[in-house]
Amino acid sequence: MKVRINDSYEELSEAAAEFVINHIAYKPNSVLGLAAGGTPLLLYKLLGDACKEGRVDFSRVRTFNLDEYIGLPTDHPQSYRYFMQKNLFDHINIRDENIMSPDGMADDIALECGRYRAAIEAVGGIDLMILGIGPNAHIGFNEPGNCFVPDTHVVELSEATRQANARFFTKPEEPPHWAISVGVREIMFSQNILLLASGAGKTQALWQAVRGDITPEAPASILRLHRNVLLLADHAAAARLGDKEDE
Repeated sequence: MKVRINDSYEELSEAAAEFVINHIAYKPNSVLGLAAGGTPLLLYKLLGDACKEGRVDFSRVRTFNLDEYIGLPTDHPQSYRYFMQKNLFDHINIRDENIMSPDGMADDIALECGRYRAAIEAVGGIDLMILGIGPNAHIGFNEPGNCFVPDTHVVELSEATRQANARFFTKPEEPPHWAISVGVREIMFSQNILLLASGAGKTQALWQAVRGDITPEAPASILRLHRNVLLLADHAAAARLGDKEDE
């Protein structure tokens, strides 16, 4: 894992945007895995701006959302499909048929998990997985537990995750209790991983991921076993790591 500590959230996001732009320039038909949430928001805005300026071309790029709430339709303002549409897809030249996301309204959720897993496998896996990290060190919606769940699956969201996401909903009790998430094996089979962490609320989780034991109780810790991870963090998130960057 390469660790790059940035002075600010803005600097972190700019570095992430340049990384993604360069990746797509190297492989124009890249398959991207995309996280929702607050941390990648500025990254997505910068990618939209770069696309409008002609610095990046998404016309051959395919994307897979990491997760989705169960019970929210794609046009619900708090669904992750809606989030990605509003914050990225509406601002880049990606083709609609190249956008993939789990269907949280599927009649058979288990079948939907299998369908999504097969869709990722059919394109040869993810080239670049963009991840945030939850306050409890979750990645995607892979929550702390006693084992790493390998494939796309149904997950019961922890109270910590629901509380962290409550700010996006009108009422704190509104965040769904269940979601679909890509699994740890699908994340680890990605060719490249870009992990983003910002703010003091991520300090403990980031320490667990980078310095703690590799354990399913801190799902992000498994990323240390991947061959090609770049962590971009700001000083607030990296406070327990010190100022040293790891090669």
